[in-house]
Amino acid sequence: MARKPSGELRRGWTTGACATAATRAAYTALVTGTFPDPVTITLPRGEQPSFALARENLDGNEAMAAIVKDAGDDPDVTHCALIVATVRTIGRGVTFKAGAGVGTVTKPGLPLAVGEPAINPVPRRMMTETVAEIAAAHGRDGDVEIEISVPGGEDLARHTMNGRLGILGGLSILGTTGIVVPYSCSSWIASIRQGIDVARAEGITHAIAATGSVSEAAAQKIYDAPESALIDMGDFVGGLLKYLRDNPIPRLTIAGGFAKIAKLAAGNMDLHSGRSQIDFDRLAEILSDLGADPGLIEAARHANTASEVLGKARAANLTLAERIANDARVSALDVLAGGIEVEVLVFDRDGVLVGRAHG
Repeated sequence: MARKPSGELRRGWTTGACATAATRAAYTALVTGTFPDPVTITLPRGEQPSFALARENLDGNEAMAAIVKDAGDDPDVTHCALIVATVRTIGRGVTFKAGAGVGTVTKPGLPLAVGEPAINPVPRRMMTETVAEIAAAHGRDGDVEIEISVPGGEDLARHTMNGRLGILGGLSILGTTGIVVPYSCSSWIASIRQGIDVARAEGITHAIAATGSVSEAAAQKIYDAPESALIDMGDFVGGLLKYLRDNPIPRLTIAGGFAKIAKLAAGNMDLHSGRSQIDFDRLAEILSDLGADPGLIEAARHANTASEVLGKARAANLTLAERIANDARVSALDVLAGGIEVEVLVFDRDGVLVGRAHG
């Protein structure tokens, strides 16, 4: 994740908000012959932002409008992407189509049926409502097909979790409020939840949630786990555990590097370096419990990194990683409040298993 800049951060707009604005501009042009520019929409919470058009075209019963997405100060992969809406007066009611760069749902468990364009329910509702409003104002029936496309979206989607979620061919059109809050990490947490939903829908009984790619690959190798069982939780172990508490999977393996798992062992539910720190005094106390000599204990208190402490403990044949794994398991079970079997795997930087705790 990019480093958060200092000072007041600028909010941005979701792909769903941009798609709604582009749809409003295109459908207005279809019924009036003129594109509103800028075009104003109403978001779910009542805000009324305006968007400048980047492209527009009117041709018979089809109109196209495009908007450049502004994600504000959030390090969003879709920042500056072109969100294109093509509206056609065909069919009955409002239907949606995935254009180039927008994905299609291929797995159950998401809030959309298999085969549907990956345009989430709130953006669909926003576009449907804006079409109905314009249709009512101009005496039209509002029967349209809305095609959303994102040039280059298939390449951008490779930097998201869409492939693992079974969304193939491009990006998802997202947003529940229409607003991107910088560094809120809402899209990542939403992907964790969707990953759990997809795993449950596919009958997965053992999920593996990892803090990073090294620990995920190592844990997957141990269990030969299918892709659907893998949850890329990153630093958001609290978000994972709270969602699993209400949407359980029988067995959970938490896999991570020593430093991240040490934070979980100390009760931290956000493992990001900017939001939780290694408690070196606590590591020193654990080493004391394990019978470490005073020099090692003091070295741990003043260490620069958790990896340094782990290395010294291993050299002294002390089971520090095992103790950290057990404490982390207790922290996880406290959040889950029962009903799920939990295992914790601790890996070093090379993906070697150095600690393990299970029921």
